[in-house]
Amino acid sequence: LGGWRISGKWTSLNFNRTLRLLMSQYGHFPFFRAYLGPHPASPHTPVIQIDQPEFDVPLKQDQEQKIYAQIFREYLTYLNQLGTLLGGDPSKVQEHSSLSISITSRLFQFLRPLEQRRAQGKLFQMVTIDQLKEMAPAIDWLSCLQATFTPMSLSPSQSLVVHDVEYLKNMSQLVEEMLLKQRDFLQSHMILGLVVTLSPALDSQFQEARRKLSQKLRELTEQPPMPARPRWMKCVEETGTFFEPTLAALFVREAFGPSTRSAAMKLFTAIRDALITRLRNLPWMNEETQNMAQDKVAQLQVEMGASEWALKPELARQEYNDIQLGSSFLQSVLSCVRSLRARIVQSFLQPHPQHRWKVSPWDVNAYYSVSDHVVVFPAGLLQPPFFHPGYPRAVNFGAAGSIMVHELLHIFYQLLLPGGCLACDNHALQEAHLCLKRHYAAFPLPSRTSFNDSLTFLENAADVGGLAIALQAYSKRLLRHHGETVLPSLDLSPQQIFFRSYAQVMCRKPSPQDSHDTHSPPHLRVHGPLSSTPAFARYFRCARGALLNPSSRCQLW
Repeated sequence: LGGWRISGKWTSLNFNRTLRLLMSQYGHFPFFRAYLGPHPASPHTPVIQIDQPEFDVPLKQDQEQKIYAQIFREYLTYLNQLGTLLGGDPSKVQEHSSLSISITSRLFQFLRPLEQRRAQGKLFQMVTIDQLKEMAPAIDWLSCLQATFTPMSLSPSQSLVVHDVEYLKNMSQLVEEMLLKQRDFLQSHMILGLVVTLSPALDSQFQEARRKLSQKLRELTEQPPMPARPRWMKCVEETGTFFEPTLAALFVREAFGPSTRSAAMKLFTAIRDALITRLRNLPWMNEETQNMAQDKVAQLQVEMGASEWALKPELARQEYNDIQLGSSFLQSVLSCVRSLRARIVQSFLQPHPQHRWKVSPWDVNAYYSVSDHVVVFPAGLLQPPFFHPGYPRAVNFGAAGSIMVHELLHIFYQLLLPGGCLACDNHALQEAHLCLKRHYAAFPLPSRTSFNDSLTFLENAADVGGLAIALQAYSKRLLRHHGETVLPSLDLSPQQIFFRSYAQVMCRKPSPQDSHDTHSPPHLRVHGPLSSTPAFARYFRCARGALLNPSSRCQLW
C-alpha cells in the first residue's frame, strides 16, 4: 500500500492503485460501498451496486452540533491511539488524524437521507461504468470494480445500480482536491480507515482502544452501556461466515432432523390457517381485499431449516484451497476475507432460479421476501428456547408461533401504508393507526433509550397481530387436542405458559444493532402486544387500568 507519512516511510503511489488494493485485497471501501445485489427489474439477476459508505462513527443528519463535535473529538482520540500503536510520530499522528476527521466530516455532509431520496424518486439510478466515470472521474471505476468482482468480466458498458449519484459527484471532487494539495493526508485517511476495519483481527491493545471508543460513543448518544463481548463469540461468528458451506450442512444434520422439520411444519400450518381465518373477519377490509389477502397466503412458499444448496453433499466436502491459515491471525483473516468474496461472486454468477437465502441456517432471524413471495425460517430459530418437538405446545405457539405470524403479516405491509389499500375502510384503518401509536407512546422508556415510532409502526402492528393470531391458533389446537403438557416446576396454566414463552424470547439485552433496528426496543416488544391482548390480563388477573390491562385497546390484525 506504500506506507504513510505518519511513520516517515511513505512511497507516493497511484491513488487508484491503492484504492483498488484496499477494495479487492482487504475488503475496505473508504469512499463508497460496492457490492453485488439483485437487479431492480429482475431479482434473480445480480448487478453491482454502488452506495454511500458506512461510517464508523454514529452520525445523524439531525444531530446537535455540540454532540456532533464531541463524537468527532472522541474519534480523533481513537485515531491518535491507532497511529501511535502503529509506531507513528505523535505530532504527525495528531495532524494526519485531524485531517482524516475533516475528510470524514465532509463526506458525511454530502450524504442525502434515504427519506429525501425516496421523496425525490431517486432511490437508485442505472448507469454504465463509462457514465459513472464522467460523473465521478477521480475514481478508476473499471479497474477498481474489476479487481473487486473477479472473475466477473466487466467492460465500460457494464450497467451498475447507483444509489446516490450526487454523493459520488461531490466525493469525486473532494478526492481530486485532496490529490492536488494533500495527497499524503488522503493516503493516511485510507490507511487509518483500513486499520479500523481490521482492528478485530489485531492484538488486545487495538481491541481495548476500540472498546473504549464504543463506550464513549454510547454515552454521548445516550444509549445504554453494552456488556463486554467474549472474544470466543467473535471467533465463532467469523468461522461461521468464512466456512458456511461446510458448516451449514453439518449444523442442519445435527440440529434440524426430520422429526424437528415435521413438527415445525405442523406448527406453521396451524399458524397459517389461523391467519386465513382472521383475514376473513377484519372489519377494515372489504370482501375483495379479504379474498386477495387469503390468496396471497395460500400461494406463499415456505422454506425451513436451510436452503437447498446448503444441504448438497458436495458442499459439505468443499475444500478451501485458496485459504492460507498460518501463525499470523491477521493474515489468516485476510485470506478468509478474499476467499469469501470470491465465493460470493461465483455464487451470483451461477444460475439460481430459487430464492437466494439472506441468512445462515444457524441464524434466528426469519424474514419474508417480497420479490420471491417466500417466507424463510432458518434452523437456528427452530431451536430452544423458540421451539422444540418435545416442548409443550404452549411454548412453541407462544415463541416460534408468534414469530411465524409476524413474518406472514409482512406480506400485507403495503395495505397499512397511506393509500396502500384504496378499497379498504381507510377511516377505520387510520383510527387503528392512531390508536396503536398512542398505545405505544403511553409506555415509559428506560433511561437512555430512544426510538422513532414512525419507523417502528409496521413492526409494532406485526408484533401485536402476531401474538393475537398465534393465541387464536393455540386456542383452536387446545379444542381439538384435549389435555396439555405443562411445566411441573412452574405453577402456570397452559395459557400463562403461552404468554410467558412469548415474553421470554422477545425480552433481551440491548445490542449495538438496536440503533438501526426497525423494531421497537425489547421491553416495548413485550409490553405492547401483551397489553393489547385481553386474554393476557384475564389469565394473569391484571387490575383494570393497570399498564398491561388498559381501558381501551387497538386492533389492526
